[in-house]
Amino acid sequence: MTSSTSTVRARGPVVGFLVLLWVVGLLALAWWWFALGMQQWAASYSGSGPETEQLRRQVSQVLMIMLVVAAAGPAVIALVAYRLRLVRTAIVFLVLALALGVPGLPLAAHAYRDSTPPPPPPASVPGCHELSGGDTRCPGG
Repeated sequence: MTSSTSTVRARGPVVGFLVLLWVVGLLALAWWWFALGMQQWAASYSGSGPETEQLRRQVSQVLMIMLVVAAAGPAVIALVAYRLRLVRTAIVFLVLALALGVPGLPLAAHAYRDSTPPPPPPASVPGCHELSGGDTRCPGG
């Protein structure tokens, strides 16, 4: 065994650990997303209220996080593999990051829009408002 073969073998577990960490993270996020979906489904039978709306926002937030992790995980692994001089492994994970990121990031942006509450409607000012043009009478009377 040459010294270059032993150093390549010593680098492999680092990339393997990162892949394992990425997969476990995705599985945990998928489980969290499923659990929130079941809570949202159960709450939908009790009528639409603030609890249902809050659960819908949480589901969108978890989906957004899951899509970002799905795309960013392989990119980080590709960067680490390239720094460890595992060029073929880096190329494989870079292609995987692009394959997951291209459709995933627009979906994550949509989930972000769903997770933020809409702005409150502007409050109407009661009473009479002066119209432009110098007229001080109230409209309609």
